[in-house]
Amino acid sequence: MEYLFTERTHLACPNMCFGIAATLGKVFDEERVEESVTALVKAHPFLRAWLGYEKETNSYFYDVKEQSQVKVIFAGEFCDEDGDVKIIQQFEKLTARDWNLFNEGFLKIAVWNAGDRTVLLFVFHHLLADGHGALGLVQEFADFYVDGIESKAAPEHLITKEDLPANSKLSFINRALVNHANRQWKKENHQLSYEEYHAFSDKFLQEDDVEHSLEVVSSDKLAGLHTQCKSHNISINDYLLGKMFAEEKTDSIVMACDLRKQLECYNPGALGNYATAFSVKLKQGKSADPAELFSLAQKVHTQIQKKLASPKDLYLVLQCYASLNPGLLDTAILSSRGAFETVKPQSS
Repeated sequence: MEYLFTERTHLACPNMCFGIAATLGKVFDEERVEESVTALVKAHPFLRAWLGYEKETNSYFYDVKEQSQVKVIFAGEFCDEDGDVKIIQQFEKLTARDWNLFNEGFLKIAVWNAGDRTVLLFVFHHLLADGHGALGLVQEFADFYVDGIESKAAPEHLITKEDLPANSKLSFINRALVNHANRQWKKENHQLSYEEYHAFSDKFLQEDDVEHSLEVVSSDKLAGLHTQCKSHNISINDYLLGKMFAEEKTDSIVMACDLRKQLECYNPGALGNYATAFSVKLKQGKSADPAELFSLAQKVHTQIQKKLASPKDLYLVLQCYASLNPGLLDTAILSSRGAFETVKPQSS
């Protein structure tokens, strides 16, 4: 049985679904789609899972069933003229409400018939996979659908407290803050139920306006960008973050970081979450001139490399998860939004 550890915080955060669109250069075949899903389900136990809960220990876990829990939607014909609109509309339809993970699975797939091509939209709940694992799953689907290559079984062994390196432990001041928060939480003596979170999340999604867009980047444009980034000794991700800093006029961005190569618990091909997150802070100008973007991206690159080289920074979020009372972890987002009462520190 796999208990939620780093994933647990995703229970109490709305908009924990994300999508990946893909076009496969093979004629649409409904039966082949179903066979491809069956092959994935056979290799990945979390595709057969719902959410489970142990009241005695206040623990959530992946409740693996015998049958597939993947929802497949055959969405009709696809034409390039309105294809982007159809994908966005389908994504918004599937993410307009909070998924009730006690009676539905973590993955939904929409499929369109595009003649000599097949277009798909994979919508993941973050409890199923992080971005790296999700991309791998889409590739596995494509490999079977196009070439009949079956996925290898990938046992799940998620991150636990014991998997975090010793040199990443919280600093004294961080431990003191976490311990104080835990003590205050125990005074309140109230646990957030999944039903309470579920109601909050549904209301949040109805009231929080989000605009989605889809941009297709040609192979030539991507190759050109890769060449430019390489000449500046940065990655495309560094460039995109620099672009976000400039266009959003922000000084701080939280980014995810894949830990697969650093964790012995990871089995190749497994889903689940093997990522951490950290904040990149950078003062920058308001101009979005391409030449300045590369300079900004180089500063972003330097900041990221410093974080990656510091276990205390890299694992900070995961160490907080490990140290916080689970009931407090569940309510962090709700408390910050003012939707859930918490005990305030008493003034002396």
